[in-house]
Amino acid sequence: MPVEQAKLNLPSKSGVYLFRRMDGRVMYVGKATNLHSRVRSYFSSNPDRKMIPSLIMESDDIEYIVTQSPSEALILERQLIRKHKPRYNSRLKDDKSYPFISLTKEKFPRIRYTRFPSDGDLRWGPFPDAGAAKRVIQLLRSQFGIRDKDCNGKDGCFSKHIGLCRGPCVDPDGYPEIVNAVISVLDGNAGALIKSLQDEMDKESKSLRYERAALIRDMIGTVQRTISQQIIHSRFYQDCDAIGFASREDTGSVTILHAKNGVIQGQVDYPLIHRGDISESVACVLSEHYANRKPPQTLLIPSPLGESMENWLDSKREGKIKIRIPKRGEFAKLRRMADKNAEIHVLRHRKISSGSLEQNAANDCAKLLKLDSMDYVVCFDMAQMSGEERVGASVVLRKGRPNKKEYRTYRVKTDALDDLRMMSEVIERWLKRQEEWPDLLLLDGGKTHLKTIMNMLEKYDLHNRFPVAALAKKEETLHMMHRDPIVLNRNGRVLVHARDEAHRFVNKYHRKRRGKKTLLDPLEEIEGLGAKKIQSLLRQFGGRKGIDYANIEELMTAPGIGKSMAERIYQHLNG
Repeated sequence: MPVEQAKLNLPSKSGVYLFRRMDGRVMYVGKATNLHSRVRSYFSSNPDRKMIPSLIMESDDIEYIVTQSPSEALILERQLIRKHKPRYNSRLKDDKSYPFISLTKEKFPRIRYTRFPSDGDLRWGPFPDAGAAKRVIQLLRSQFGIRDKDCNGKDGCFSKHIGLCRGPCVDPDGYPEIVNAVISVLDGNAGALIKSLQDEMDKESKSLRYERAALIRDMIGTVQRTISQQIIHSRFYQDCDAIGFASREDTGSVTILHAKNGVIQGQVDYPLIHRGDISESVACVLSEHYANRKPPQTLLIPSPLGESMENWLDSKREGKIKIRIPKRGEFAKLRRMADKNAEIHVLRHRKISSGSLEQNAANDCAKLLKLDSMDYVVCFDMAQMSGEERVGASVVLRKGRPNKKEYRTYRVKTDALDDLRMMSEVIERWLKRQEEWPDLLLLDGGKTHLKTIMNMLEKYDLHNRFPVAALAKKEETLHMMHRDPIVLNRNGRVLVHARDEAHRFVNKYHRKRRGKKTLLDPLEEIEGLGAKKIQSLLRQFGGRKGIDYANIEELMTAPGIGKSMAERIYQHLNG
C-alpha cells in the first residue's frame, strides 16, 4: 500500500529518513536539515526526480531518526545506506567510508589518517571533511611533535630535524605527555591549543605579518570545525546502546539508539503504557528487545534497572555489561539524543493513535500473523507438582487488554499426568461452554502441544473454525499449522503478554490449591523460581532430597536453570 502523506508526522529537525516496505526492506535513505519539509517535498505534484512516484508506490511507511546536527545526519545516512543497500540509493552503494584519526597501540604511538582503523587503536571520527582531518593531523604534529610513521633511526628521521616529530626513538623523555595532550585535543578539549594559536596570531598581527596571521587564523578554524564535526568518539562507542525515555500522562516511549564503530547504526522505538516507574517501563522494553539478540558491550540508561535485570542482561551477553547513567561527556550526549528521539516519538504516537496502545498492539499482531483481527484472544497454560494438584487456567485479552472477568481455572479430573493430555482435557471442557469463538486460541507450549490440540479439535470438526497457535519460550517462537515458525518481534508483544499472564494466573491458582494441603515449599520462596522450574528440578534430581544435596554446577544441569538462579537456590537451601 503506498505511503500516505496524511499519516506522516515528522518533526522539523535534522536527521535521516527511511522509506520502508511492509516486509521491513529499506527502499531509500535520505538526510535532511528539516525532516518535515524534506519528506513533504516527495509528495509534490511535480517531483524533482523520476524515481519518486515509484518509491512512494513501493513504500508502506517512513521512519526517521533525529540527529543533533546536519553533519551527524550526513554520517548516519552514509552508514545506513551501506548497511541496507536500498534500491533507490544507487549512487551511494559503494564501500567508501569516512576517515578517522587514530593513535596506534604502540610503545610510542603514531598518529594516522585512515578509513579503516586497526583493532586496539584509539580512534576519533568519522569526519565528513577529509581535508580538514588531514590539516588537523599536520597541526598536531607541528604543535606537539607526535610521530606519524615507524622510525627507529639512530639520529632521528627527517621529520624530527624539521620539527614535526619529537623523536621518541632517539629520546623518549616527555613523549607520554605529548600523547596525552593530543588525546585531550582530539577528545574536544582544544581550548589550550586554540588559545596558544590565538596568542601567536595576535603577535604576528602586531608585527604586521598579516599573511602569517591569516594562516594561523585558518588553523584555528580548521581545529574548531574538525572537532565539532566529529560525530561520535568511537574509542568510547565501540558497541553501545543508548536508551531514551519520554512520557505524556500514561503514554510512554522507549527509544534504543545503537552505536558501533563510531557511528549510529539505527534506532528502535517501543510505545508503551507508562505507569509512573521509569525503571519498570525501561526494563520491560529491554527484556523484549534483547530476548532474541545479544546485548551490547555498553548500555546507557536513564535510571537504575535493578540487580535481577542486570544479571539477566549479563546472562544474555554471556559476559559483564557496562551499565551507566551518564551525567556529562560523550556518553551523556548520546543518551540525551536518545531521549530527544523518544520525546518526538511519544508525541507522534499520541497524535496519530486511533485507539489505545493495547488495541494498536493487537492490530500489529494481526498484521504479523495475517489475521483479520486479534480483538479476542484466549490463552491456556497448565501446572502441576509431581502429579499433585493438576490444574489449568485460561486468560482472555479483549482488544489487547486483559479481561479478568473472563479468566477461568480448571482442576484436571482424569488421571492425565502430562501437560499435553491435561491441556487437551481442559480445552475440551472449555469448548463445550463457548458461545463465541476467539480470533486466536493460544497455547503455552511448542509444536507438540499444537499438534495435540489440533487433533482434539478435529474430533469436533472445529480445526478450521478459529486459528490456533503455540508459543514456545525458546526465542519466543510461535508455531501454527502449515506455517513456518515465527520468532516474534515487537509486533507480537501482545501474544507474549497473554502467555505470561496465563503463566502467572495458573501458578497463582496452583499455589492456592497446594496451600490447602501442604506447607509452602522452601523453593517457592526463591525469587524467579516458579512452578515449572521447580518441576524441572524435581525431575532432574528425582525429588527434593536430590536438590538439597546438589551443588551449583549440578543445579545448572536442570533445564531452565542458569548460573544466577542456581546460585540463589544453593544459597537459599544451604544458608
